[in-house]
Amino acid sequence: MKMITTDLNNYSEINFAAGEVILFDKLEGFSSFNVVNRVRRLINVKKVGHAGTLDPLATGLLILCTGKKTKEIYKYQDLPKVYTGIISIGKRTPSMDSETEFTEEKDISGVTSEQIEETRKSFLGEIEQVPPMYSAIKHNGKSLYHYARKGKMITREARKVEIYDFKITEVNLPDIHFEIKCSKGTYIRVIADDFGQKLGCGGYLKKLRRTAIGDYNVENAFTVEQFIEFFEENNKHFI
Repeated sequence: MKMITTDLNNYSEINFAAGEVILFDKLEGFSSFNVVNRVRRLINVKKVGHAGTLDPLATGLLILCTGKKTKEIYKYQDLPKVYTGIISIGKRTPSMDSETEFTEEKDISGVTSEQIEETRKSFLGEIEQVPPMYSAIKHNGKSLYHYARKGKMITREARKVEIYDFKITEVNLPDIHFEIKCSKGTYIRVIADDFGQKLGCGGYLKKLRRTAIGDYNVENAFTVEQFIEFFEENNKHFI
C-alpha cells in the first residue's frame, strides 16, 4: 500500500482536503519544497506540508500531509529516521556534502579498519551536534545557508541528538558505506564531517538516502511522477 491513511483500492474514500498522508520517494536534485509545491498544485489543496526536510542532493522517504492532516505533521517529525549513505574521507567541504567544492585534502593511507570501527562506536548514544551553516535553520528570519553562501559565519549552539544504531556496511576507501538510525534533528552531514575529523583526515557526505521514518518505509512510497500518474488516472473517484 502506497498511501498510509487510505487503501488505494477504495478511491472514493480518498479526500485530500479532509486530510491524507502520502509517502514519497524524493529524487536527487529536487528540494522538499519542490515536491510539496507540485503536489499542492496537482491536488488543488492549499494546505500541504512535509514532515522533515531532505537536502536536494539526498534521496528517499518524504512524508507529506494534506488538508487537516497537516496538524499532525509533528507526529511524523518526532519519529526516528533511518538513513543509508557514503562518507568519503580525506576531503572536506564547507557544506559537509558534495554541494560545495573541496577546501581541504589529506592523506588517508594511515587509516585502519580498527580506527574506523572505534570512530563508529564513538557516535552511538546521545551526542551533541553543532548544526551546519548550510542548513534551513533560521537566523533573523533567514535560513543559515543564505549567510553561508555569502561567506558569513553565524554562531550556532550545539544540540543533543541520539544515534540508536550505526552500521558500517562496506569500506572501500576513501568511501565508507553506512546505515544510521537516529532521532529527529540529526544532521548526517555533521556526522560525516565529525567522522573524518576524528580520523584526522577529514570527510564529507558523498551520498544520502532516507529509507525509513518510524514504521514507514521508502519501499512503499510514490515518486512524484508515479503520484501524478495515479492522480490523473483516478481523480474522478476522489471525494
